[in-house]
Amino acid sequence: PKTCLNCYFTRHLDKPGTAAKLLSIVGRYDMQVTHLESKLYNFSFDGATIEFDIDGFSSDSPKVQSLLNEIREAGLQVDVKPPMAVPWFPGNRKEIDLCVEEVIGADSGGLLAPDHPGFNDQAYMKRRQKLAEVANSYREGDGKLPVIEYTSDEVQVWRAVYERLEDCHAKWACDEFKEVLPELKAEAGYGPSQIPQLGDISDYLQGKTGFRLRPVCGLLSARDFLNALAFRTFCSTQYIRHGGNPFYTPEPDICHELIGHVPLLADPNFAEFTQKVGLASLGASDEAIVKLANIYWFTVEFGLVKASHPDPADSDSRGVKVMGAGILSSFGEMEWSAARHPDEECRQMGGISRDYPRLHNPVLKEFDPREAAELPYPITTYQPTYFVGDSLRAMKEQIGDYCDQMEKRFYPVYNPMTGTVIPSRHVTRLPRTSTAHLQAEKQKAYFEGLQSQDHS
Repeated sequence: PKTCLNCYFTRHLDKPGTAAKLLSIVGRYDMQVTHLESKLYNFSFDGATIEFDIDGFSSDSPKVQSLLNEIREAGLQVDVKPPMAVPWFPGNRKEIDLCVEEVIGADSGGLLAPDHPGFNDQAYMKRRQKLAEVANSYREGDGKLPVIEYTSDEVQVWRAVYERLEDCHAKWACDEFKEVLPELKAEAGYGPSQIPQLGDISDYLQGKTGFRLRPVCGLLSARDFLNALAFRTFCSTQYIRHGGNPFYTPEPDICHELIGHVPLLADPNFAEFTQKVGLASLGASDEAIVKLANIYWFTVEFGLVKASHPDPADSDSRGVKVMGAGILSSFGEMEWSAARHPDEECRQMGGISRDYPRLHNPVLKEFDPREAAELPYPITTYQPTYFVGDSLRAMKEQIGDYCDQMEKRFYPVYNPMTGTVIPSRHVTRLPRTSTAHLQAEKQKAYFEGLQSQDHS
């Protein structure tokens, strides 16, 4: 429990030593103060207030009541403030179970739309539904993650994607990505001949950065997905894209998760700023969630970093390397984002020739989280704009500064030993809501903007 106290003292009492006197009274009660702020009363020079939150005691406890009496005896006005209402957030790993209940497109086993390559394949649909049931049945605390017996057809799709991407990674991927691949092959079953199991990878990541994988049946809302990251939990699908077109998927699948995301979750700098975005999302407003999702999109999903070593003079590289999972799991977008001269087939394959006919190279911008938080982006084509960080460490610092400076009702304190989050303020959680509608509205506005440009 927490209690928030608001102490007011008039201009007559607002003098040096008053605040120290108040805090000395609190100190005698051996209470932990988790938040302390002072400001002018009603934002005018009519006295001042000191507001502080106490951890471990409810307002009706005898100790708090005794404290209130002593503060009043000292001539100060003091009141108990009601808890602040904030958007729902998980307070512990167990409550992540609630974050995965609502999946975008869940009525079709996670499929997003009828244009999905497997939408009319009844056998594929049935398989997806079965894997969705496995993911939905998992609960925090069940122990080892469910093992999936992948079919020979599914392994064939994995092999095609894995082998096609392997040469591209050697050319375009950032150093941190390439450094961890040998360990994943040795310790987590990576390779073209089998689809690795989430449980083996999760065990590996926990030993590296404390991150864990958790099965889900499809695409989560931005709020739910980011909230889970606060607990160093990455929600991963277990199904694989349709074999009719192994090099295309309109939604995240196990190729995207394991080939794109997992390797860098083993990097300490990458893991830290990924969790930082997650912590900043806890209890955040809908507007703040959209901005954090943007930052995640332009870094974890579609980020670039400057090459740590100069490329040969005859190289086609623009001096950048790929760190974003959305690019790392797409051989075409690796070329589009990092090559000096991406070919026309690459532009056509990624929808660039259609939607951005005059764009022959993407725009590369120096990474600035404030700009990234506001920039619209498409989700069905290659990106027209990418942000380039100096390094993963530098991006960690920039994202950390952005999150620390966000306007927040409270600061979450994560305890990795217990897997819990303790808010710095006395808050109450509102009923759970989804930001999926905001994501849909943002994309609709983006494409309407493209159409208006075409007609102008």
